Amino acid sequence: MLRRLLQLYVGLGLYGLSTAMFVRADLGADPWNVFHLGVAKLLSMDIGTVIILTGALVLLLWIPLRQWPGLGTLSNVIVIGLAADEALSLLPAMSALTARGVMLAAAIGVNALATGMYIGAGFGAGPRDGLMTGINARTGWSVRRVRTAIELAVLLTGCALGGTFGVGTVLYALAIGPLIQLCLPWFRYPSRRGAAVRPEEAA
Repeated sequence: MLRRLLQLYVGLGLYGLSTAMFVRADLGADPWNVFHLGVAKLLSMDIGTVIILTGALVLLLWIPLRQWPGLGTLSNVIVIGLAADEALSLLPAMSALTARGVMLAAAIGVNALATGMYIGAGFGAGPRDGLMTGINARTGWSVRRVRTAIELAVLLTGCALGGTFGVGTVLYALAIGPLIQLCLPWFRYPSRRGAAVRPEEAA
């Protein structure tokens, strides 16, 4: 249990770091962070604060879907936002395109590693993926259809609010699935019933 808890919180911390790396690279982020950046720009707030508030609001949508949060869910809401703000205070801004490209590639890699860690710890779905699985369970729509609709909605909203869309957004969409598939077996713990933690238990 101690190892799983350590893995969970290190993974969430690294996810927050990857968010800060996307911001410093300024070449485009994943759809949810495009949304977070757009809201942060509109309201003149720290991105970490926006991540926390967004996660809390998404959790409210779990209520009509009859979803129940776990430790990983609640930790996800708080830790990623705090880690993102802390990392942003430490990472310098950069202007050279080569350095920003390296930062972008590293952000995608760290994001995949972090996702594998906190999913593999097996403490429950994060708020955003719990929303996806809840809608799937209530409507019967495919996970792919629900996930695509959610991602497109937050991406378009984020772009409209001034979030950073770019080559990084496209590279993330293409690379993150295979990278998580590579990383997840390194950190997966068996469940109490002997089954492995499922990849869809992401955040």
